[in-house]
This record gives sequence, C-alpha cells and structure tokens, in this order.
Amino acid sequence: MRDRRRRHRRARHRRLAPRGRAGRRRRRAAGAEGPVQVSETPIETPMPGEPQRCGLVAIVGKPNVGKSTLLNALVGQKISITSRKAQTTRHRITGIRTVGAVQYVFVDTPGFQTRHSTALNRSLNKAVLGAVGDVDVVLVVVEAGKLAPADEKVIQLLKPGIPAVLVANKLDQVNRRAELAPWLQDVQARHAFAEYVPMSAKNAKDIERLFAIVGKFLPEQPWFYEEDELTDRSEKFLASETVREKLFRLTGEELPYTSTVVIDKFDEEPSPKHGRFIRIAATIIVERDGHKAIVIGDKGERLKRIGTEARQELEKLLGAKVFIELWVKVRTGWADDEARVRSFGYE
Repeated sequence: MRDRRRRHRRARHRRLAPRGRAGRRRRRAAGAEGPVQVSETPIETPMPGEPQRCGLVAIVGKPNVGKSTLLNALVGQKISITSRKAQTTRHRITGIRTVGAVQYVFVDTPGFQTRHSTALNRSLNKAVLGAVGDVDVVLVVVEAGKLAPADEKVIQLLKPGIPAVLVANKLDQVNRRAELAPWLQDVQARHAFAEYVPMSAKNAKDIERLFAIVGKFLPEQPWFYEEDELTDRSEKFLASETVREKLFRLTGEELPYTSTVVIDKFDEEPSPKHGRFIRIAATIIVERDGHKAIVIGDKGERLKRIGTEARQELEKLLGAKVFIELWVKVRTGWADDEARVRSFGYE
C-alpha cells in the first residue's frame, strides 16, 4: 500500500475547471424496493477529527455498460469519454473525489474484450487485469436485469480477498421493475458479491448511496491527492480523449472502433486577452482510405464539426481559450501491430 500511495502521489494531475460545491452536499438516499435486500446506506457528515480514509476503486465490466458515465457521475465532472459505440474507453483513467473524510480514487477500465484477439484488444484486456488486482474494492458494472456470458467472464477476473460490489446500472431503463427482484436473487445465489446495488448513474441519490457503500471498504490512511483534485491524467491526454469522443459520436456505426487520436502539439501560449490560450494539433488515425473519407465528410464538414465540438468542450474543461487543428492519416493494420499500439500510448 505504501508503494502504491507513492506512485499515485508522483502522478501528474490537474485540477481542471472547478466544479460546483453542490456536488458535495449530502442527501439521505432512498431505499430500494422489493424483497431482495440491497444496500441503502446514507452518506454521513464527518465528525470533527474523523480519520482520513482513502483507497483505489476499480470500475470494470463488459463494453458499453455505462462505466465511463458512472465514473463521470462519481467524480462530479466529465473526465472519461462516453459514446454509444462499444469500447470507447481504452486507458485506465483515474478519477478522484473527496467526500467528507473519505477520498475515492476511481480507476475506469476498458470494456473486457472476449471476441477479437487483436494487439489493441490484448492491450485493453491487460489494463483490466492490472486494475482488478491492485485496488481496495472492485465495482462490477452490469446492466440491471441482464447477466450475459461476457459479464460472467469479467466476474471470473475478480481476485480473492478484494471485495467486489455488483452495480446493476441503467435501472432507469428497466420497464418492469417487478422482474428485477428475482433476477437479483438469482445473481446473489450464483455470485458472492460484498454488496448488490441496483442504480442509475444518472440519479444523484443513487450516486450518493454508492459513495457510502464503497467508503466502508477503504482503509484508514492519508489521502493520495489534494481535496479538489479531479484526475491524475494530463490535459494533453484529456484533449486526445475529447477529440476521440467527438469522432465516435459524429461518425456513429460508420467508423470501426479501431481508430485513435494522437496529440502532435499541445502548447500553452501567453495571452493577455484570454488568460490561458492553448494551441493543439491532433491526428486522427484510421485503418483504411474509406474510413478517412468518412471522418472528413462532404467538403470537410464532418472533420470541421469534430474539431468545433472538441474545442468547445475543452474550453469548458480546461478553463482556457483553445485553438485546435485536426489531420486524418491512414495506418493500415495498426490495431494488430503491437509496436504501433504501444507507440500510440497503449499499455
């Protein structure tokens, strides 16, 4: 634990633009309905002199179950990209949130891949395996009312001795709530999780309830970070992720997920007019000429829109005026080339 604390304190991190204090107000969580016993512990106001608690919390699950949405909700600000395209998250993204005397250090992982054994997918799975073995508690995210074979494979990765909490996410999308109780009973009979939490990452009360549940698993020890830190990722990394999110959102199913973004330049320049001025040059990497045409769009309109939306979000995130320039390049077969996968920043 001591070595892990030193590693996290060494990591470069940013406060980003400040979030509202409203995200830290405590509310009493609503209890769950139905005969199945689920966790409903409220967040308590810390007592004066209460010892600090801090620990690592891995968020794992198959692709597209809402892990990044959950991380953003827990942190209180967007730090991990989300899209309807499976496998949006490709790196272990650390989000930080301090509530009362407890500091939570969340690790969002890529969706565990079971279908295609490319060099990229092997890298993504390696990130998941590394996360589940080096944390204090694991949040296993599934869709409420569903437990697919891919979910079972994620559950098999759990390590003995590390508590795991089943987060049955997207509760707001369950039409027939009466069917959820038998499903939970079946899951409880098959898997010995420390807690079972039906919830929606979009519900503030559910998020506060999850904080209280996770907090009791974290050890008493000094915080890893300052109270207002949000992430240990650099602004350059967040710029890359933001461009990639807009790329996937604006291309939909037309573009395979084997596309990535490389930041070629990230320079902060003095600006009496804007305070902070950041100049970014980024390259979108695709595997085929046809994919390049999709990204650029008719008369360059789609690429222009990707840049505009990325710039607007980065200006809010970084609290700066941003100029961004985008290029598109073809690198055939990069996702199955281990050297190229590493050169693009994957583990």
